[in-house]
Amino acid sequence: MQPTDISNPEYFHKVVDCQYACPAHTPVPEYIRLIAAGRYTEAYMVNWESNVFPGVLGRTCDRPCEPACRRGRVDEEPVAICRLKRVAADNKGDVRAWMPEIPQVKNGKKIALVGGGPASLTVARDLAPLGYEIHLFDEQIAGGGMMRSQIPSFRLPDAVLDEEVNYILDMGIHAHFKTYVSSLRELLDKDYDAIFVGTGAPRGRDLDIPGREAGKANIHIGIEWLASVAFEHTHAIGKKVIVLGGGNTAMDCCRTSRRLGGESVKVVVRSPFAEMKASPWEKEDAMHEDIPILDNHVPKEFVVEGGRLIGMRFEKVIAVYDESGKRSLVPTGDPLEFIEADDVLIAIGQENSFPWIERDLGLEFDKWGMPVVSRATFQSTNAKVFFGGDAAFGPQNVITAVAHGHHAAVSIDLYCEGKDVHDRPSPRTNLVSQKMGIHEWIYDSQVVNDDRYKVPQAEKQVTLKDRKLEVELGFDFKTGFKEAQRCLNCDVQTVFHTSRCIECDACADICPTDCITFTENGEEDDLRTRLNAPANNLEQSLYVSDSLPQTRRVMIKDEDVCLHCGLCAERCPTAAWDMQKFLYSMSKSSQVCGVLQL
Repeated sequence: MQPTDISNPEYFHKVVDCQYACPAHTPVPEYIRLIAAGRYTEAYMVNWESNVFPGVLGRTCDRPCEPACRRGRVDEEPVAICRLKRVAADNKGDVRAWMPEIPQVKNGKKIALVGGGPASLTVARDLAPLGYEIHLFDEQIAGGGMMRSQIPSFRLPDAVLDEEVNYILDMGIHAHFKTYVSSLRELLDKDYDAIFVGTGAPRGRDLDIPGREAGKANIHIGIEWLASVAFEHTHAIGKKVIVLGGGNTAMDCCRTSRRLGGESVKVVVRSPFAEMKASPWEKEDAMHEDIPILDNHVPKEFVVEGGRLIGMRFEKVIAVYDESGKRSLVPTGDPLEFIEADDVLIAIGQENSFPWIERDLGLEFDKWGMPVVSRATFQSTNAKVFFGGDAAFGPQNVITAVAHGHHAAVSIDLYCEGKDVHDRPSPRTNLVSQKMGIHEWIYDSQVVNDDRYKVPQAEKQVTLKDRKLEVELGFDFKTGFKEAQRCLNCDVQTVFHTSRCIECDACADICPTDCITFTENGEEDDLRTRLNAPANNLEQSLYVSDSLPQTRRVMIKDEDVCLHCGLCAERCPTAAWDMQKFLYSMSKSSQVCGVLQL
C-alpha cells in the first residue's frame, strides 16, 4: 500500500466517524469536550456554526451520527450525541454577542426564499452576513416550516423553536409570513438575483381503498392533521384511533392522539416491526405511552355503517425474502381482522407538490414530478433557481435540510458573483498538537467504562394530559458531564512520524485494541488479514507509514477500532507518535462565527 496522505483533509475527517456521518458535518467531539468543561455557550456556538438549530436538533434529530459512533463498536451503546447537543442549548448564556454582524450597507443582490423551513433558514443565515438582501416567503404564521407544523410540542417546545428561528430572522431578513407563493414565474419576473425553493414535502400520501370516500369525515392525512393541531385548529380526536404507517410521523400522530382524547390508540403497519422506518427511540416512546404497534397488517377496507366510520379491516401477512434480499408480503390466509376506530390517521409517507411552478420556465422535472436538481450544486436546470431540503430530493430530515442549505448558499453566492458554481471552496481544517508536556495532553484522554446514561422523562400520567408539556427532561449538569466523558475524542488523531521511529514496537504492545502492527507491506486485502487484529471494516481506512529505515517494514494502524487514548504516544520513547486535534468545518458561503478558532 502507498503511504497515507494525512494532508488530505478528507482522511482524518473520515476517521471522526460521528462528524463524517452528520450531513452538516458538526464537529461532535469538539463540542462534547466543551460540555465536559462546562463551556456551554462555546459548545452551543460550535453546533450553531454547522447545524444552525442546536436546541431543535438536540431534541428531534434523526441522529445519523450515533450509529457511526466509535463507542458503539467498542462498547454496547454509542455516546448520546444528540442529547448532549441539548445540554449545550439548555445551559448556554447569551449567544447574540457571538453571532456575526450583518452589514448595514448591502451588496446589491436580492435573494428570494420560498418556504420558511430549515433549508431556507440556513441559506438566510449563511448569506445575510455577506450583505445579501433576503426575502423569505411562507404561508405559515411564523418561521420553522415542518419543524413547527409537524413536530409536536411535547417533543419540541415552541419557545425553543422560536428562539432559534428568530436568531436568523433578526439578521435583517425580510419575512413575509401568511404569504403563499402561487407562481414561480411571478418571482422570476421580479428583481431577485436568485431564488431558493425550500418548500418541503407538503403533501401526505393518501390510501385509496374501499370506504375511503364514505368515511372521509373521520379519516385524516397525518401531516395535515399534525399541522392542524399545531396551529390550534384541532383540539380533540375520537376515543378509538388507528394510525396507519411505520415512520416517525406515525409515531407523532399516535402520541398526539393520546393527548387529545384517544384512549385506545393503535399503530398498524404493513412491514415487520424491525423494518419500520421509525427511529427505535420513537417506537420505544410510543409503546411507553401504552400504544401497541401491530405489524404485518395490510389495510384492505375502511368500514362505514350508517354513514359513520366504525373501523378498518386488515389482511395479515408475513415477510418473505428472496435470494437477493427483496421482501414480499405474503398473505397468511387468515380471515381479515377488524379493528374498531372512531378516527383514522394516514401516515404512510409524504410527497412533493409543486402546483405553483409553471412548466415552461426551463425548469425540468423527472418522471416522479421532482425537479431535476444537481446534487453537487443544488441548482436546477433554470440557473437562477436552487432547491434544498425535502423539495430537492424528497422527504428526509432536519439535519439533511440544513446541509442542503449550506451547499445551496455556496452556489447562490458563486452564481451571484458570476463564478462557476462547481468551483466549490475547500473545507476549513487544522491539525494541532495536544502536547502539554513530553507525554501529557491538553485533552482528557482517559477512556471511561460507563454505560450510556438514560435521559429522564416527565411522569407519563402528567404528560398525557398536556400536549405541550415536554416529555424529555434532558440531562442535568452531572449526568451531562458523565455522558460527555464517554466520548473517545476521535478528532484527536494519532499522527506518526516515520523518521523518529526506532521500531521498538512498544506502541503495538501497549495498544488496548491491537490496532497497531509493524509488518511487511503488501496489498490492502492481504494486509488486513495479517495484522495483530484483523481489520474487517472495509469502510474505514488503514493508516500506512513510509518504509521504516531499519527493517523496511511499515506501521499499519486500523483506524476503525483505535480508541484515541494516547497510550501509544505516551509509551513511545522517541515521540514518533503525537496526538493532534483535527478540526474540520464544511465549506460555507461565509464563516458565520469564529468559535472554531478557539
